[in-house]
Amino acid sequence: MERVTGRNVRGALPDGLADAIRGTAADIAALLRPGTDTRAAVPGSAWTVGEAAAHLAQANELMADIAAGQERSHGDGTPQSLAAANAHALAAFAERAAEPLAALIVAHADAFVTAADERLPEEVVATPLGTMSRAVLGSYLLTHMLGHGYDLARAAGRPHMIDRARVRLSLPFLITAMPRVANPAATDGLTACYALRLRGGPGFGVTITDGAVVVGPQVPVRPDCTILTEPVTFLLMALGRRNPWSAIASGRILAWGRKPWLAPRFPTLFTAP
Repeated sequence: MERVTGRNVRGALPDGLADAIRGTAADIAALLRPGTDTRAAVPGSAWTVGEAAAHLAQANELMADIAAGQERSHGDGTPQSLAAANAHALAAFAERAAEPLAALIVAHADAFVTAADERLPEEVVATPLGTMSRAVLGSYLLTHMLGHGYDLARAAGRPHMIDRARVRLSLPFLITAMPRVANPAATDGLTACYALRLRGGPGFGVTITDGAVVVGPQVPVRPDCTILTEPVTFLLMALGRRNPWSAIASGRILAWGRKPWLAPRFPTLFTAP
């Protein structure tokens, strides 16, 4: 497809993101093999395998529609409203068989990439977690699939699909979403500057001033506390799939700085999206 028209460059997704979205959808579909017991429980969740897969199919469709320019509502961005919207959507969607759901997950992921590829990078859209560019929406879609794909892999007793490259591509969404999912009860009155670094990869900064949270892609020069985390562990903690204390005990998290005691408080400052 021709990407250059005058001064406008089409294709809203950064390098590697389209392949990561399609690859993750294919990895999830591979977990939903013929004969998969979709009535089995997902560890740590109230959902069955079939419900989790149905949710993924619906979410991929929702984000593909948004990427295509359609207006879709799904809660008001709060965890409670998103949970209620998910429950309502699942109740209205009867499919729970593995193979049809696998096909829908892949098809909607591909539709998202196609829609985003036909739009301008600077265009913004309304999403369940506020306005964002289609590039960040693609990061959101990838992150969402990785979280539930991890759950399905655990349910199937098979390796998950999260790796260092996919974690890096999830960062634009996480950086955008973190201020929106800050826990007011934990951040109230707090003033602190954190540098978050992924081992062998990029980092970002989190500044909290009397409870107001600002997150950006630049690592602060003089943070109060620097936290270094193994990338896959970082994403699993960010999505509420791993206990930070076990990660600390296993050496997957290190912290230092002028106020290293701020490190244990950091995971409490946000609610997993």
